[in-house]
Amino acid sequence: MNTAYIVRPALVRPELKGWWEGPAWKGVDVITVACFRPEGSDHRPATSVKMLYDDSGIYGIFGVEDRYVRCVRTRYGEPVYKDSCVEFFVQPASGAGYFNFEFNCGGTMLACYITNPERTAGGFREFVSLPETEASGVAVFHSLPRVIDPEIEGPTLWYLEYFIPRGLLERYSGRFGEFRGGQWRANFFKCGDETSHPHWASWQPVPELNFHLPGRFGTIRFGE
Repeated sequence: MNTAYIVRPALVRPELKGWWEGPAWKGVDVITVACFRPEGSDHRPATSVKMLYDDSGIYGIFGVEDRYVRCVRTRYGEPVYKDSCVEFFVQPASGAGYFNFEFNCGGTMLACYITNPERTAGGFREFVSLPETEASGVAVFHSLPRVIDPEIEGPTLWYLEYFIPRGLLERYSGRFGEFRGGQWRANFFKCGDETSHPHWASWQPVPELNFHLPGRFGTIRFGE
C-alpha cells in the first residue's frame, strides 16, 4: 500500500483558517487515513489530509468526520493522543530520526524527535522532546474549542491545520537543501485512546497497535 503522495508547492500561502476548499487547498490531492486497527471500537471516523510546501516549511490540513469527540489536554507535551487526535510523523531524508507531531482537536500539541523508537519505561530508547520554545514555531489552527468535556456524541466535522517551519526540522535532522525533488518518509494517524469509542487508524498500515514504526512509513515526494 506504499503509494507515494506528491506534496505540491503552495501557489497560494495557506491561510491557517481551516478552509479545506479555500484558495490554497482547493484541488490539492487527498490522503485517506483509513487503515484501522482491530483493537479499536466500531467507530471509524473518515479522516483526510492534504499537504503543501514552500521554501519556509510544510503545511498540512486534516479534515475529520467524527463522533464521540473529547478533548481535555491543554498544555504542550501532554498525552494528546488520549483525546480526539490527529498525528503527522515525518522523517526528512537528511536525518537519522523522525518527528512525531500530534495534535488534539483543541489544538494542543505534543512533538518529539525520535532516533530509536524501541519502547522503554521513559518512552523511547533515544528521543528528544522538542522544547516548547521551539515547538511554538509550529502554527496551528483548530476549528473546535480547546476543551470538550463531556464528549460530543453526535456527528462532528472538524479541521486541524498546521505549518511546520523549515528551521525547526533542520535543527534536528540537519540541512536538507531544497524541498523540491526531495523524497521523505511519513505516516498520518487518527486516534482517540480515552474517548468512549477508542480507535486507531493510519495512512500506511501498521502490523501492531504501535504508530512508532518508521519502517512502515510511506513515501512523500516534494513535486515541481
